[in-house]
Amino acid sequence: MDITTVRSFRTARTRDDLRLAEGETIMAGGTWLMSEPQPATTGFVDLTGMGWADLDADAEGLRIAATCTIARLVAFAQKAPAPWTAASIIPDAANALLASFKIWNTATVGGNVCRAFAAGAMVSLCAGLDGVAEIWSDDGDRELPVAELVTGNGTTSLARGEVLRAIRLPAHALRSRAALRKIALAEHGRSGAVVTGRVDPDGASVFGVTAATWRPTVLRFTALPDAATLAAAVEDCPGYYTDPLGSADWRRGVAAALAEDIRRELA
Repeated sequence: MDITTVRSFRTARTRDDLRLAEGETIMAGGTWLMSEPQPATTGFVDLTGMGWADLDADAEGLRIAATCTIARLVAFAQKAPAPWTAASIIPDAANALLASFKIWNTATVGGNVCRAFAAGAMVSLCAGLDGVAEIWSDDGDRELPVAELVTGNGTTSLARGEVLRAIRLPAHALRSRAALRKIALAEHGRSGAVVTGRVDPDGASVFGVTAATWRPTVLRFTALPDAATLAAAVEDCPGYYTDPLGSADWRRGVAAALAEDIRRELA
């Protein structure tokens, strides 16, 4: 796509460089920015020059830089520390994008989260594993669960000038037994529903519903629920919607079916 409105491009190397002039937009991988016209954008500010380490693993969990590519995260998951069993769903989430290796090697985790599409697979992953966003701002840095950062299809709570620095996945979620399921109306179509589920070391369980709803919904239980309890909770999630890729009733029904499939696996 020729972005004909863009007149400037600069690489950010310090935090001061992230202050935006009128018309400028932050860019990481740019796979979405370069896919369609950006009439309000006159300049790109490239985050990749900040030199952030892609991944930082320690006893507290995994810190994923906003500029970490999806390919790099998948490669880490394939060699993740043995206790971090939930890393097994990272490739499943990446595959839910139905993207080519070219996209995986360019698109970033932070970009997918900030784009905040209902079917954003990195949103599904991070919301399902209690991901917390680290947000930089001139008015003071803040942290926010990814499930709350995304406010709708393509919208977030980020204010202009705020920058997603990283996402932290806590160790307790990474040590869980986890599963991810997705469904689409077409074999290679956009996800109509993505459901994640996990059982933590303390026995608590967490289910996440995305793609079927405008924004992520996270359901928490003190133990693995029975089938009826889980189905009722999933069906009561707010925000099921209808579009050409599926009706709200279909999304609600398949989300409940995927959640039950996960529940049986985790049981």
